[in-house]
Amino acid sequence: MTNLYCSQGHQNPPGSRFCLQCGEKIVATPINYGIQPGQSLSDRYVIVRQLGQGGFGRTYLAEDTNRFREPCVLKEFSPQVQTPYVVQKAEELFQREASVLYRLQHPQIPRFREMLRVNLQGKEYLFLVQDYIEGQTYNSLLNSRKQQGLTFTELEVRQLLQQILPVLEYIHSLGVIHRDISPDNLMLRTADQLPVLIDFGGVKQVAATVASQYYQSGSVTSPPAATLLGKIGFAPPEQMQTGIVYPHSDLYALAVTVLVLLTGKQPQELLDTYNLTWHWRREITVSSALGQVLDKMLSTASSDRYQSARQVLLALNPQPVNYPETQPPISYQQTQTLPPSQVPTSGTVAVSPPISPSLPASSSSPPSRWTPTLTFFTTLVVAGIVGVTWWGINNGKKINGSNPDVTASSTPSQTQTQDPLANYSPEERRRKQKLSDRRQQLGIDYNFYIGLVNQIFWQENPNLKGRTLTDSPDDESAREKWDQTAAKLLNKLESISSKSRRLLGTYTSAERDRWKVAINQVNVGSRSLYDLGDAAFLRIFPEQRSQDFIDEPVGQVWYAIVNDKFNAIVEGSALAKIVFDTGATSKTVSGTLSPGGGKVFIAELAKEQNMEMELEANSQVLLSIYSPSGKVTLLQDSKQRNLSTTLPESGFYEFVIVSNASQAVDYQLTVTAENPPEPEPTETPTEEPTEAPTEEPTPTPQDTP
Repeated sequence: MTNLYCSQGHQNPPGSRFCLQCGEKIVATPINYGIQPGQSLSDRYVIVRQLGQGGFGRTYLAEDTNRFREPCVLKEFSPQVQTPYVVQKAEELFQREASVLYRLQHPQIPRFREMLRVNLQGKEYLFLVQDYIEGQTYNSLLNSRKQQGLTFTELEVRQLLQQILPVLEYIHSLGVIHRDISPDNLMLRTADQLPVLIDFGGVKQVAATVASQYYQSGSVTSPPAATLLGKIGFAPPEQMQTGIVYPHSDLYALAVTVLVLLTGKQPQELLDTYNLTWHWRREITVSSALGQVLDKMLSTASSDRYQSARQVLLALNPQPVNYPETQPPISYQQTQTLPPSQVPTSGTVAVSPPISPSLPASSSSPPSRWTPTLTFFTTLVVAGIVGVTWWGINNGKKINGSNPDVTASSTPSQTQTQDPLANYSPEERRRKQKLSDRRQQLGIDYNFYIGLVNQIFWQENPNLKGRTLTDSPDDESAREKWDQTAAKLLNKLESISSKSRRLLGTYTSAERDRWKVAINQVNVGSRSLYDLGDAAFLRIFPEQRSQDFIDEPVGQVWYAIVNDKFNAIVEGSALAKIVFDTGATSKTVSGTLSPGGGKVFIAELAKEQNMEMELEANSQVLLSIYSPSGKVTLLQDSKQRNLSTTLPESGFYEFVIVSNASQAVDYQLTVTAENPPEPEPTETPTEEPTEAPTEEPTPTPQDTP
């Protein structure tokens, strides 16, 4: 007998009626029409099992034999009506949908591989092939918790928002709207515990469009009911009524998803459908800050909602980083291609604006001119190099055959429809395109990046402070210097993890409090964490040594690096415990440090013990030793190689080793701890016993004659 699977893909033994992991009732859904486990499609994809079934086809787990049997997902679309017209039109639309998915290169979105066309038993099937994500949907996680009488906490949904909003910001910057956000379409990935956005609404839109065009062709006289894009209750009312979507449509659905996770109830139980008002506060209590954010995301009038994911992120962080706006080194004029009703009120954008211009929040925004299949409501090209943002609806046209983030400027006399790159040489165009692609690939926030590059540019070129550049050939040399600074920064930021890098621009001082509480749980103090972070930060920004940079844009880079070190300590890769072998009083640990690398060792020692430390390492390796309470610093950023002392406290002592070397260096640390010798007992001198004097016998009286 074969194993059984629930809709979430959990494996259960034969005969199971309910899923052993999530409790879902298992309904037998045998695979038909010839697609069976073990079958190979296109001589490449071997079907493992069926993962689920929707209104337009099934989803399968498969192995890619061309990639060492790597797991992948095949999403099927099978038109119910099989005519040459329908099949051809479906493939055309699928090609266009695939081109959209192909553009989405984000670590929290399954990577699109290819479109597959297969003929099975005379019937045509189309598949989208994507990466397989190992994990559980948030719907499955919620169901598991509800069985225990639990739901998600405010802290957990805040973390979810912080981690998924940058993903939405990314897809929206490309003009893509998900349209179907719900707990079913968010997965918690097992590998790194990050949320992953799955199942974009494009496939459903393709199906609806094919059906619509088929029935309009005259082949059938009575068209079917319209296909709703988005789940009822999750999608905003205007999306369900008109099908028109904007970035705030996804934000509305995300807010509903958060309410479902917090309350454990479905939207219909929280929404008054008569007047479209939400009554979720009857079910739960959250902080006023989060409550206000959710209420704004859920506003009935779309113009009252946040219009971008970045706005929500800033609202969730009450102390946003204030980038310096005084003395901007360069100001670029804004070049746009906008309908007259959407031209921003300001015609000039400085290099370092705190917030980029956004589309006006209006419920009467013009409908999309794109075919619904492409899920675009506008062509949004986020300027990634120098403070210019090109917005607009261009009916799918590209600027000179490309779609770049542009470093452009124009004088006030230039028209708003001019090509931002028109005055640039081919070499400069290529340079800016390369930098733009790199910034987007790294997932670096536009506004933060502009502020960071400006700050470093000021320091490197103080003679250009306050200067305003144009896109004229006269300023080409200065623009090249700015681009060179940008390129160097991109290379430096590459060393930061993707997760920490995408939060650049949102870190606050509250992050340090969170770090401190968490690492104290593993007997490490915040000074040890900062030692690791400082070493890595100053390796790539040595000019910041002794500078007060924490509130500058470059301070955000410090936060991101320290966040990586924090994760490394918690996960154990940057933390080790020194444990003495039974009966031993000395322990030696060794390893190799990469440039700017470091490691924390902790050893549980006792007060009054005699400790000796010996470090064998390059002179560029620094050592710090902190007491358990942190009140006593035995060494700090020291090149000292030997230490002998009597310990002042009992508890875990921290030994922090960091490298300032430009190459990898080896180290060997020996710690010896001995109890003080016990004093020998003091002997009390004893007197030699004296013999009692021998008494002469008393003469007895002699009898006298």
